[in-house]
Amino acid sequence: MQPQITILMATRNGERYLPAQLESILSQSHRNWRLIVSDDGSTDATTSIVRNYAATRPSGRIELVAGPERGATANFLWLIRQADASGWVAFSDQDDIWNPDKLARAVDWLARQDGPAVYAARTTICDENMNELAPAPHFPGPFGFRNALVQACLPGNTTVVNAAALRILQSGAAAADAAGVISHDWWVYQLLSGAGARIRRDDAQVVRYRQHGNNVMGRNDTPRARAARFSMLFDGSYAGWIARNQVALEDARDLLLPENRRLLEGFGRLIEASGPRAVAQALRMRLYRQSRTGTIAIMAAALAGRLRLPDHERGVA
Repeated sequence: MQPQITILMATRNGERYLPAQLESILSQSHRNWRLIVSDDGSTDATTSIVRNYAATRPSGRIELVAGPERGATANFLWLIRQADASGWVAFSDQDDIWNPDKLARAVDWLARQDGPAVYAARTTICDENMNELAPAPHFPGPFGFRNALVQACLPGNTTVVNAAALRILQSGAAAADAAGVISHDWWVYQLLSGAGARIRRDDAQVVRYRQHGNNVMGRNDTPRARAARFSMLFDGSYAGWIARNQVALEDARDLLLPENRRLLEGFGRLIEASGPRAVAQALRMRLYRQSRTGTIAIMAAALAGRLRLPDHERGVA
């Protein structure tokens, strides 16, 4: 039997692109799925579109629920807690288009895994009208907690997790929500790698990733996009993100493998340090990003004290 996958979609004012995404989900070659759409207070026709699609499908195939109205990440974390713990889960944005074999490729690998496992893949970056621009970068790996602490590598709009992995996410979701993590897909990578889940980052491009003015994150493959993200290492943004992630992981530390609990403790010391002490700690922990230049950038930020929250944000007078 094909495993049932619950597709979790967070929406807000998505009327312009939502029908194309829904059609692509309906066209999946893997047929055993259901869709839960959590709407975050749309003021356009988003909810009407979902209701119309649901009305023409079997009961329970497409379900519309009210989201927490605190942004996309909080919406996805809320959805994770609503999912059936015995099933699998896939995440969906409201404005992409899935290739017909997106779910099938995930099922092919996940069905052969024992214990918690997570599948992700690449996207095809497209413009607002779905004209192809470029394949998203390929990350060669390895994938693990030392990488996850400093880099998000599993695109949420491609991610599928099995039931064992979902239960880990459900156990940690409240802590992530309370900590205000910025990116649910980065948190998924951190928590599951920390818990010892098997990780697959497929080189295949399974989603057409639409770029437009309202993208929550957007592409990261152009010189301009890379420069913008690089600047976040030094303007305090990145320090704020990893500080929230650290709190979320510390509050779910019982879910981590013992060796990764020790790494988390070490990372806590790292983000409290600056200068040579911070670099030395990063080197001891063997932290890395998926490129040599990315790893060097992290070390430079540590040396400059930019992985450490400013005193006023840490409550230091």
